[in-house]
Amino acid sequence: MNVSRAFFAIAAFGAMLAASGCTSLPGKPSADSIPVQPENVVNFDALYAQNCAGCHGVGGKGGIAIGLSDPAYLGIADDAVIRKVTANGVAGTAMPAFAQSAGGLLTDAQVDAIVTGIRTRWGKQGGAGALQNPPPYSASAAGNAEHGAEVFATFCSTCHGAGGKGNASASSIVDPAYLSLVSDQDLRTTAIAGRADIGSPNFCGDVAGKCMTAQEVTDVVAWLASQRVETPGQPYPNAAPGGPEKSGATK
Repeated sequence: MNVSRAFFAIAAFGAMLAASGCTSLPGKPSADSIPVQPENVVNFDALYAQNCAGCHGVGGKGGIAIGLSDPAYLGIADDAVIRKVTANGVAGTAMPAFAQSAGGLLTDAQVDAIVTGIRTRWGKQGGAGALQNPPPYSASAAGNAEHGAEVFATFCSTCHGAGGKGNASASSIVDPAYLSLVSDQDLRTTAIAGRADIGSPNFCGDVAGKCMTAQEVTDVVAWLASQRVETPGQPYPNAAPGGPEKSGATK
């Protein structure tokens, strides 16, 4: 008798569910409520916000690093360049590697989603920010640092001061700490594309009616690279000769 009653109770409950249009048991999560595993996230907005926006700015508008939505930048950096930098980073700089194959956390599909998103979201905007006949992204020959000093004086010293030591318009660009954090390619990219987000002109924007040639860009980068020091930040400017023991300093 008890078994029969239990059977009819279950059957009645099932009929009630069917009549109410319910297709899942109470407590069973719906498909759209199951969390997506981090490695399966391929949404560009989510990936960019988590991995890129901190340096390159919200919406690719720039921050401590160049804006990835800048038409000038996208005009000289093709998809292969953007993918290589995203995947492998830039050794010796603040740009980390994101691909798992290079020690990062992102899958190849996620790196591809970032690159594709940058190009499809921002690469077609063109407009006034696009460059006309810019020098190539990469240098094709060695630079002449001596000539680069002359190029710097012509095209860059108005903002960055004599010898690149800075003035009221812009900070020093030969500061050892700064140069230790940027690669030669970073310097070249900025010299060509500029940084519209911080008012830095591109290769045609400093001297009216005159643009830097590809070799002049290469030479000015060579001069800037020659200003690097082996141990940036040493010796400390306020350190007394012989160290604290000999100077009488106390803890």
